[in-house]
Amino acid sequence: MTDASAALAPSGYADGFARANLPPPDAWPEFRFDLPELQYPPRLNSVAELLDAATVRGWEARTALVGSRERLTYAQLRARVDRIAHVLRRDLGLATGSRVLLRGANCPMMAACILAVIKAGCIAVPSMPLLRARELGAIAGRARVDAVLCAASLRADVDAMEPCAPSGSPVPLVLFDDADAPDSLEARMAAHGDAFHAPDTAADDVCLISFTSGTTGVPKGTMHFHRDLLAICDCFPRHVLRSRMDDVFIGTPPLAFTFGLGGLLLFPLRVGASAVLVERLSPESLLAAIQEHRATVCFTAPTFYRQMSQLASRFDLRSLSRSVSAGEALPVATRAAWKAATNLDMIDGIGATEMLHIFISAAGSEARAGATGKPVPGYQACILDEDGLPVGPGVVGRLAVKGPTGCRYLDDPRQRNYVQDGWNITGDAYEMDADGYFYYRSRLDDMIISAGYNIAGAEVEEALLHHPAVAECGVVGRPDEERGQVVEAHVVLKPGVEASSELAAALQEFVKAQIAPYKYPRVVRFREQLPRTETGKLQRFKLRTDAV
Repeated sequence: MTDASAALAPSGYADGFARANLPPPDAWPEFRFDLPELQYPPRLNSVAELLDAATVRGWEARTALVGSRERLTYAQLRARVDRIAHVLRRDLGLATGSRVLLRGANCPMMAACILAVIKAGCIAVPSMPLLRARELGAIAGRARVDAVLCAASLRADVDAMEPCAPSGSPVPLVLFDDADAPDSLEARMAAHGDAFHAPDTAADDVCLISFTSGTTGVPKGTMHFHRDLLAICDCFPRHVLRSRMDDVFIGTPPLAFTFGLGGLLLFPLRVGASAVLVERLSPESLLAAIQEHRATVCFTAPTFYRQMSQLASRFDLRSLSRSVSAGEALPVATRAAWKAATNLDMIDGIGATEMLHIFISAAGSEARAGATGKPVPGYQACILDEDGLPVGPGVVGRLAVKGPTGCRYLDDPRQRNYVQDGWNITGDAYEMDADGYFYYRSRLDDMIISAGYNIAGAEVEEALLHHPAVAECGVVGRPDEERGQVVEAHVVLKPGVEASSELAAALQEFVKAQIAPYKYPRVVRFREQLPRTETGKLQRFKLRTDAV
């Protein structure tokens, strides 16, 4: 069953900003709702469905969220969300459809704020804790935010950006985690004890504007509906992860990143499970938290898994039954190291902020080494050539996907680059085999063309990561008069290993011995660290623009 993008239900919002700034209908992807569980009613509030339904299902006493200082049952979380929703609508006077910027680290209060904004009929605009005033200002301006909920410890950059309403007046700023302040969110919440009844919102009303993480340098606002938040819960975690009520979710992605919003909040709430939300996790402290909380499901990026595999023997990880890797390509070496350390087969996956969460993955006996997986039930995918035509097995081309979620940029001409002929074009170069498994080759803009050869940077990175001296690496193409581009490797060495020209030469020879010699890095640069986004993604554009 397909969804005609132009046939939107009447909005439940008084503020029409979101509907007015959706892409034109002919630029939308095709949406598909082929599974029975994706048949949502036309009037829907996603958070009311997640939290109010918990009461109907008898989950009130079950643990929902665990933080470093508190533990909330489903009943306590719902009560907190309702109080915050009253503050937004009664105290701040926000209309339905208003945008609220959220700023805070992973903790139960930040989670409650996100849920409350959506239940109140407003639109959540979460922001990464490490963003600075200039970046926050750009997000606030693009989304035309009407209020800000911010952790007290993170207010400096909000103050510095001075968010303003269209009239030029400052928008309301309410701080949380500052219980002693008379105007804090906690103080305002204390005045509201009655239940909050969600407004009559449409399933296709925008409830979330999530900004891309900036791996290409220019973040884009992606607009997601109430139905989208439920759709991601009813696809990957239901059919691949196989979430259960007794699961304990844990991980590193920020709640402001859709990988974290789904994996550490929406997915557990959908099945009555619990989530551990901890600020500023390191590989070692994440392993300790898994041990302490007897976590069963872990979400983090390949970089963390690679580092944790070296420390895993020091912790009791017997509770952990599933580990999910996403955010960037999973190297085969990292998958193997994690398997050797924990005896767990990694669940790899590719998602996108535009698609909201994972749409290709595989678990257990369905997984294949080197492959991301197959389309998650509810989604379909193919490989397209440069003319937009599907290609068969063994051909590298553009990954295209469609399903119940898809790209709708906030007033951005790049919409027509991402959506073509109904397909979401993710910007990834993939190859499909005869059995329908998809294999990542590179980002399309990371393909290196050197002396007429096409070289995937990810393949060179994979080879380098097998060297015992290499902790991390990033490979890009550097302009070259003779070859057009040359392969350039940026390498972070393991502790105690000294950088030298001899080691650089040894790494080059090591790569030549593993893959076709023409792919070896003709330039090796040693670095203390690689530039990454807050979600752990490597910012290759910064490697390319670094001074030679």
